[in-house]
Amino acid sequence: MRLIKKLGLIAGAMAFSASLLAEEVTIGYQGMFNPYKQIIDEKMVEEKLGVTVNWRRFDSGAKAMTALASGSVDITSAGSSPIAAAVSNGVDAELFWILENIGDAEAMVARNGSNIIKPSDLVGKKIAVPFVSTTHFHTMFALEQFGIEPKDVQLLNMQPSAIAAAWRRGDIDAAFIWDPVLGEIKQTGQVLITSKALSAWGKPTFDGLVANKKFAATHKEFLTDFVKLIASIDKQYNDNKASFTADNPMAKSISKVTGGDISTVPAVMALYEYPSLEAQASCAWLGCGDKGGAVASLKSTSEFLLEQDKISGLKDNYGDFVNSEYVEAALN
Repeated sequence: MRLIKKLGLIAGAMAFSASLLAEEVTIGYQGMFNPYKQIIDEKMVEEKLGVTVNWRRFDSGAKAMTALASGSVDITSAGSSPIAAAVSNGVDAELFWILENIGDAEAMVARNGSNIIKPSDLVGKKIAVPFVSTTHFHTMFALEQFGIEPKDVQLLNMQPSAIAAAWRRGDIDAAFIWDPVLGEIKQTGQVLITSKALSAWGKPTFDGLVANKKFAATHKEFLTDFVKLIASIDKQYNDNKASFTADNPMAKSISKVTGGDISTVPAVMALYEYPSLEAQASCAWLGCGDKGGAVASLKSTSEFLLEQDKISGLKDNYGDFVNSEYVEAALN
């Protein structure tokens, strides 16, 4: 279905080692603000790696992972919760890059006028969240920490665009969501808690890139060069974070690709953490096999999803769905 061709060394500022690259790749993405959007906007994969990319946008990680399972995308971004749900339900996929540690970039916000001042005020209120997402995972964890039974709130399954519309109509009292919708609802609401705080309580979440395992097995050099490219863009941001403004070409790309307000891009970007290539390969994320942080996160998230009846069972080893070989190859 997809052909392989031999290429010579790619000239330019970056030295890519691959000599075998996919001619055509379908890659899914979502609307989070991250340096990766500059790669999409400026067609860097196409120009630097010599491939044709069919980019597909998804409103949620659950939809993105469904597309990966069906074979309609080869690679996609998704949050740790939909990744965990998919692999637990038998999707043959592997996590190979951490796009961002979510930190404060996802939050539960109470709408002004909802009479929610403190966590206990959530009882009886309508809380919107995309189910099987990282924010769904953290919503349920937050309720547990607040001592609130799920049956004592009205939890509504809504996609981001629907949350924004319902918020404007006053149909919901609170929402746990990410940008650009998060930035919009913050203007008329108050943050109750963020994913950073909940992660510190022992339940971390992240957004990552996953590949279909069959695709990955025949495109190892492409994936190595792909992570080199993403790492270089992340480094550009991390090295210049203190001086990053809306005038930066990266900010313009993010606004263009996501549809978000460019004036909000610097502040939103600062809420995330973008792990370096070295950090990706460490025990904190993809490294150390079964003892790695990403494996632990997928396992604990899957245990939560099982409690919620969102998956039928647990896998014996979530290390089977995390692959550090591409970041390790990129370091050499």
